[in-house]
Amino acid sequence: MEKVEHIVLEEQVGERIDKVLSNVNEEWSRTQVQQWIKENLVLVNGKTIKTNYKCSLNDQIEITLPDPEELDIVAEQMDLEIYFEDSDVLVVNKPKGMVVHPAAGHQTGTLVNGLMAHCTDLSGINGVMRPGIVHRIDKDTSGLLMVAKNDMAHESLVNQLVEKTVTRKYKAVVHGVIPHDYGTIDAPIARDPKDRQSMAVVDEGKHAVTHFRVLERFENFTLVECQLETGRTHQIRVHMKYIGYPLAGDPKYGPRKTIDFNGQVLHAGVLGFDHPRTGEYIEFESPIPTDYAELLDSLRNNR
Repeated sequence: MEKVEHIVLEEQVGERIDKVLSNVNEEWSRTQVQQWIKENLVLVNGKTIKTNYKCSLNDQIEITLPDPEELDIVAEQMDLEIYFEDSDVLVVNKPKGMVVHPAAGHQTGTLVNGLMAHCTDLSGINGVMRPGIVHRIDKDTSGLLMVAKNDMAHESLVNQLVEKTVTRKYKAVVHGVIPHDYGTIDAPIARDPKDRQSMAVVDEGKHAVTHFRVLERFENFTLVECQLETGRTHQIRVHMKYIGYPLAGDPKYGPRKTIDFNGQVLHAGVLGFDHPRTGEYIEFESPIPTDYAELLDSLRNNR
């Protein structure tokens, strides 16, 4: 069994432990954390606790993760928004709140569960729990994902990501008013040495580059388009925090007092790549979701 440790930060003081841990790792649901607590797999300062325990500053939380079960993925009928599909690749618009692939606490209801019902010809390179998945977006990020339907397509798409030829543009609302119109953030990312369940800019981290441009300014917020040159975990969220403009609504990297949006205001709106078989460049664009558009209208009305 794997052990994971987390030290309670100032902004987590007073929150229930199941909420804290579900924000520490987006693949853990609050229900799953509660079950671990009942099974005495979660210790605080070396002692077992109840599911309604509220965290104190510098509490040392230790989670003993049960060994993952090798389960067959349950195919679930879902109303997936497919933008493109042929025998090699599929482009799907993932809604906010949906986990991409099964993991502890999320073995059903994921995008992969829906894809398994939609089609059975998905690549096997990433193993039984992640068929077809070439890249991910976070649970509370909406937008476009490419999915490989065979191993040839999977290898091609991964190579394009490595070669930085895939177009990935996101729209984000960030705290603060950015004074300049364009910018590039070139800062390495790795696990946060102070919080192993978060990412941070770290000198020894992996090369990470995000380009951004301002689309619209509001009273206390800015709408930006971010284009990924690399694809590190939580890259946009970490980079924008690093330059002092954290994403609005972000429970992990944003300020404690932020927009109530049930997650970061981030949408993967543009995705382009060379087709694995024909070599033709194809690009897709999805509009921002309704709740995102309503938030922008609200910010405009408050100017």
